[in-house]
Amino acid sequence: QVQLVESGGGLVQPGGSLRLSCAASGSIFEIYAMNWYRQAPGKQRELVATITRGDSTNYADSVKGRFTISRDNAKNMAYLQMNSLKPEDTAVYCCNAIVRTTSSITSRIYWGQGTQVTVSS
Repeated sequence: QVQLVESGGGLVQPGGSLRLSCAASGSIFEIYAMNWYRQAPGKQRELVATITRGDSTNYADSVKGRFTISRDNAKNMAYLQMNSLKPEDTAVYCCNAIVRTTSSITSRIYWGQGTQVTVSS
């Protein structure tokens, strides 16, 4: 099995920064894409950023130029650096990863439980 654990959320003032981390552990053979999603109250879940194993990235238009996704393959970690935060960035942020485990020849998606980010003065 594989576990994903997010950390780094909290309360920050508008214009501030936060760095989220996503740690993957378990019977990991290889991690392919890693993604950050967010869901605000009353809204649909939104894909925020994606990074492939080869470090190709994509971002939602709403965060381009403010957020940066990165990963450390040796540590099975993904990060989301969030700058110039706005109140509308308030949401629960979750990471997911497409993982092949040591006991499988196929891959599947695993999810973390999320971390709350609140942007407010």
